[in-house]
Amino acid sequence: MTQTKNIDRARFLALLRLMHRIRAFEEAAIGAQQAGLVLGAIHPSIGQEAVAAGVCTNLERADLLLSTHRGHGHTLAKGADPLAMMRELFGRAGGTCGGKGGSMHIADFGVGMLGANGVVGANIPIATGAAHGLKLQGSRQIVACIFGDGAINRGPFLEGLNWARAFDLPVLFVCEDNGFSATTRTATMTGGAGAGARAESIGIPALEVDGNDLPELDAAARGAIAEIRAGKGPVLLHAKTYRITGHTAVDPATYRPAEEVAAQRAKCPIARMEALLALAGVEAETLAQLASEAAEEMTAIAAKAEATGWPDAARAFADVQDIGDPRERAF
Repeated sequence: MTQTKNIDRARFLALLRLMHRIRAFEEAAIGAQQAGLVLGAIHPSIGQEAVAAGVCTNLERADLLLSTHRGHGHTLAKGADPLAMMRELFGRAGGTCGGKGGSMHIADFGVGMLGANGVVGANIPIATGAAHGLKLQGSRQIVACIFGDGAINRGPFLEGLNWARAFDLPVLFVCEDNGFSATTRTATMTGGAGAGARAESIGIPALEVDGNDLPELDAAARGAIAEIRAGKGPVLLHAKTYRITGHTAVDPATYRPAEEVAAQRAKCPIARMEALLALAGVEAETLAQLASEAAEEMTAIAAKAEATGWPDAARAFADVQDIGDPRERAF
């Protein structure tokens, strides 16, 4: 556990507020789905908020981000508007993708969030390609690519990391390891020592951190990003965390003991950050206020999203790639 000596209370209060907002956003989204307002799957990241907060707040606004189907927290932490995000989940006008992408494909180019991806591991080669483009441009921007532990068993992981190493690309790979590949414990189908060992085998430095210890994760991400921005090539950050909810919002997660989930909830990153700040002298009333303000904010946002109208039907095929007959339009 991080010590309280010399703790930056203002910074960690701000990060705790962000984690509360992420959790409140997802709780509001789950409630909306239960009310029939959100169609399609929602993959909550409740219990994993420190990864989003610790990684994305160390990025610059111009830096790029690729996420997974479990990407609400990453998108919010990168600076996206929560109302536009909620409207996207509701399929309403003003959504980040015009209401067409929904939860698993949420994106916001305005804050450098190039998109979540419903295909496990598919964001890795996209991130590598984006990083290669930045290097060719001579840009100081970097790319952060967040994926789950299940993704390391798919081909894009090796392909993307190998390309990033071969060309010394400015990309931070983040394995957000919650221990489960959907409903299966990842350890039961992963050979060897896992993400870090695989990265190191092709020459990419790997850092393993407690993904529920926000100060530790924050420091590791900041250091790795500085190295990458200095031109030293890719780094992999392996953050071990735990997903408190099921794989989706409707998954009861009966494949794991209730006692296990309860124990993990008690030491989730929000609980641990609150305990640390309390030891540093922050009053309980201040900590409680952060949670209540976040809940009120996201409840109001969900209500605004519900009150928003549907997109204009004439926009159904806007922003959709369709060049027709390539002999007529492409050449």
